[in-house]
Amino acid sequence: MDKVTRIGVSLEPELLREFDDLIGKKGYSARSEAIRDLIRNTLVEETWKDEESEVVGTITLLYEHERGNVRERLMEIQHHHHSHISSSMHVHLNTEQCLEVLVTSGRAADVKRLSDELCSVRGVLHGRLTMTAGTVGKHE
Repeated sequence: MDKVTRIGVSLEPELLREFDDLIGKKGYSARSEAIRDLIRNTLVEETWKDEESEVVGTITLLYEHERGNVRERLMEIQHHHHSHISSSMHVHLNTEQCLEVLVTSGRAADVKRLSDELCSVRGVLHGRLTMTAGTVGKHE
């Protein structure tokens, strides 16, 4: 970081103690970096609220590959939304379950819609969308 602005923050002793415990468990070496990450996370979450904003992310799916036509349905949805999927990874976890991770991009509304369609397919045991915005906290 070439330029930084120093700020002061007032916290109750118990809150600071809990924060220090948390950042210690997460491996931060300094409070400043933990606070920067909290700010970045909040800014990213605000970006998601604007359905027109451009986001990137992942959709993680855990499913039973032999249940109904789950594989075919997931593939059909992915082909329908191909312009929002950059890459995918498929892992066979055991004889019954698969894990699929899709790298996505596009308008927040479109990526959320894709995730909702995939996660609601019968046979999907768990699905999660994780999004971020490429411009938050960007260093120039």
